[in-house]
Amino acid sequence: MTLDTHSFDLHRSLPLPPKRLWEVLTDPKHREAWGAPDDKTVLVMDKADVRVGGQDMHRCGPKDAPDFEIATRWYDLTAPERAVFTETLLVGGDSIFTSLITYGLVAEAEGTALSITVAVSSFAGPEALEEVATGWDGGLANLVRHCAKLSADA
Repeated sequence: MTLDTHSFDLHRSLPLPPKRLWEVLTDPKHREAWGAPDDKTVLVMDKADVRVGGQDMHRCGPKDAPDFEIATRWYDLTAPERAVFTETLLVGGDSIFTSLITYGLVAEAEGTALSITVAVSSFAGPEALEEVATGWDGGLANLVRHCAKLSADA
């Protein structure tokens, strides 16, 4: 079987200053609030160790059965400018894909310009590559809504 790879960039302007957005991107409770790809799924943080070399474990999936395990390993945390980490999706103990993700945060007049680069290696075929991109699009739509609510509440 061949290794399937893909990379893509995402950009969003968010209404929070970089320091506040950093918290939203790295704090486990905030990640649970925006990290699922749609309203039919949930993200549950089981372990959070947000430090260089730290590993998080969370589950994602339907609200009644979030059975997909994701291991996150943090490599760079230059707050509030940059974060670099990997995510590996495990299903039944098998690795489905691993992604290298880079967040870049730059202050702009009304908040923060967020750039995300995702490089994916799929071990389960090319279908997983599209699912990763779709998941990130959905998660970022949730992030935009979550940040708008936080901004309005401030």
